[in-house]
Amino acid sequence: MKFPIYQVDAFTNRRFGGNPAAVVLLEEWLPDAVMQNIGLENNLSETAFVIPREDISSLRWFTPTVEIDLCGHATLAAGYVLFKYQFPLVNSVQFQTRSGKLGVRREGRLFVLDFPSLPPLPEAVPETSSSLGVSPREILRSNALVAVFDTEAEILGIRPDFERLKTLGSHMITVTAPGSASDYVFRVFGPAAGIPEDPATGSAQCSLVPYWSARLGKTNLTSRQLSARSGEFVCGLHGNRVSISGGVVEYLRGEIDVD
Repeated sequence: MKFPIYQVDAFTNRRFGGNPAAVVLLEEWLPDAVMQNIGLENNLSETAFVIPREDISSLRWFTPTVEIDLCGHATLAAGYVLFKYQFPLVNSVQFQTRSGKLGVRREGRLFVLDFPSLPPLPEAVPETSSSLGVSPREILRSNALVAVFDTEAEILGIRPDFERLKTLGSHMITVTAPGSASDYVFRVFGPAAGIPEDPATGSAQCSLVPYWSARLGKTNLTSRQLSARSGEFVCGLHGNRVSISGGVVEYLRGEIDVD
């Protein structure tokens, strides 16, 4: 069986920037083990599997090792693929996912995610400091563990112990601080999900946007992910939802052959 596959760099305006995601279009779900093997074979942070429908498409995400509940950059990539190759006359698409209904709309050259707001709450995780190699000012948890620091330089200097990070009880660990050229900066580590460091993480904004909105007293925010590839985000808080905007650049299209 052959299936269309696309690879898209998300949350960037340049090729080889942002976060690459694979998007595979299906007519029905393949066995979970097959989709997991495709995710492992692609060896990207996430592979998105989509069953396209004009009203609401079905969407699932796999890292190289696990299926996950929420992913931003691969949803952005999936939206781009549907706009370009499936439904070129529409400006918004909806997905049914493990995390409920998620939307993507296009606004000029940007693509905008409609995601849930998941405000993080304080939590004591003593192993965080030894896992990150430095002590945060506070530790929070929502859909991921969040460690807050005082400066951008601290975020850049973090050299985590990935084996220890796997023991913290969260697939993803976000570190964040005020930014020098944006409202805040962050990095995301996910060794328990087969992702040592994620290049550009949309789902992290579900907790970062409500946190920084409350702390800075504003609902429109800019952020940068300080990975080697870097990611750029324009975000907004809208009640119990967050908007997450970014550019996309298509890198590859073709087909995969699965027995």
